[in-house]
Amino acid sequence: MFGELVPIGGGDPIPLMKKRIRVGRREGCDIVLNHGNVSGHHCLLEIEEGYWFIRDLRSRNGIKVDGKRIQLGVRRRLDPDVEVTIAKHKFEIKYNPTELGAYGSPPQDEQTDDFFRESLLDRAGLKRGKKNK
Repeated sequence: MFGELVPIGGGDPIPLMKKRIRVGRREGCDIVLNHGNVSGHHCLLEIEEGYWFIRDLRSRNGIKVDGKRIQLGVRRRLDPDVEVTIAKHKFEIKYNPTELGAYGSPPQDEQTDDFFRESLLDRAGLKRGKKNK
């Protein structure tokens, strides 16, 4: 076992049995949260250098880490005991980084992609046409 998600407010802890876990409402997910506000494939949990990371998989109701919403395209590190909100369902992640192979300083979060800073035309490599005078 690589840690667990402990529901805040009560409920059975959810064991984290693999190093890469898909969370969502669909039966094919590794962790199934059968709630209407959870997307079919809501988020992805992965271990890197002994730390858990989370990434939103284009969910409708998003994810938060310690109350701060995570943007699409950004992978966020989950330090032990932080609060993780999936849709409106709150969990605390419990694990020991050194038992998962961590050493030295923790890996950094990914930076926000420049994807949203460019127009669709620029991202497609197309130039904007000049207006005829």
